[in-house]
Amino acid sequence: MTQRREARTTVGIIGAGPAGLVLATLLDRAGIDAVVLEARDRDYVEARVRAGVLEAPTVELLRELGVAGRLDREGMGHTGISLRFAEAPGAPARDHRIDFADLVGTGITVYGQQEVVKDLLADRIDERGLPVEFGVSDVAVHDVETDAPSITWTAADGTGHVLRCDVIAGCDGFHGVSRPVVAPEVAERVYPFAWLGVLAKAAPTTDELVYAHHDDGFALYSMRSPEVTRLYLQVPTDTDPADWSDARIWDGLHTRLACDGFTLHEGEFLEKPSVTPMRSMVATPMRRGRLFLAGDAAHIVPPTGAKGMNLAIADVRVLAEAVERALRGGDESGFDAYSATCLRRIWRAEHFSWFMTSMLHRFDPATEAGDAFGVGLQRSQLRYAVTSRAAATSLAENYVGLPHGAV
Repeated sequence: MTQRREARTTVGIIGAGPAGLVLATLLDRAGIDAVVLEARDRDYVEARVRAGVLEAPTVELLRELGVAGRLDREGMGHTGISLRFAEAPGAPARDHRIDFADLVGTGITVYGQQEVVKDLLADRIDERGLPVEFGVSDVAVHDVETDAPSITWTAADGTGHVLRCDVIAGCDGFHGVSRPVVAPEVAERVYPFAWLGVLAKAAPTTDELVYAHHDDGFALYSMRSPEVTRLYLQVPTDTDPADWSDARIWDGLHTRLACDGFTLHEGEFLEKPSVTPMRSMVATPMRRGRLFLAGDAAHIVPPTGAKGMNLAIADVRVLAEAVERALRGGDESGFDAYSATCLRRIWRAEHFSWFMTSMLHRFDPATEAGDAFGVGLQRSQLRYAVTSRAAATSLAENYVGLPHGAV
């Protein structure tokens, strides 16, 4: 067997996405050492475009950790969203604003996931000189049901390593090495459509996100900065982005986002169009021994509810508190309650994401969800959401994010 270099840390973290990096930062602030392992290089991780909506509790946590300076300068605070739909067949679409500030007293911040990752890496590596091992391969976890688990891995230079720890955090996504070791039961829902997404060099023409229900399919008007818009179109699951020319994409967006007083600015696409499948997944349990799953390793939500990154960060907040209690005071009740505590919030977010997805997307007219009755139910729910203060408050409360520990 090839000789491996050995090292020791308290928490071994697999994955340098938001979950892994926020966990490492929480532990650092508590004086607990950790090593982060990441398969990709730093440039790739910092350029990986994902979600862009931060819930209010997520922003509050990043501020508490002292990593929100650039977020506060460059993030785009929003105190509402618009639901755009026609209230009857053949009627023109109208905007209906859900006023978060009025309904629940707070809002959300548009700030890309890759920007959060940049800030966390800069804090960890550049400011504090703490380890993140990039470009690792052959990662495997061992002895997770003992008090001395370990991670073996190969560095980018081919050197083999053994990392001995007290706890392992699997923040390495659905296809990572951690989830199969826990071997949880998976509850899943696959939706019969996908999103075609583009990033355009075009100034936003509205200050807030627009969720559009249209007979041709759903569309989302979002933004990443005062100069860049993020746009999505509902498409079939087997869509090849190469079949969608720039002109076809803009035509679809103009049609589905049409509304009196609204102008859609066109611009150069800053990246190739991509297709995002729509699915929900929840893994139970999220723990095996001293190996804990967090983020996409344990759950996936459709992007309609803007919950993915926020749920991942909520997971590791729970995990960090459990680690500190166990290692400082010998109280492992947080470990034992980890799955149940996280799953309460996860299922609330899954339901909200399902609700938004089901209310806004066009289903196949040949199915029960997409026939005339199904569309009538969607319009009824949309009308209720924008005319009932109770319904609007529920939507706002879930969208901006329930306080950590509230569910």
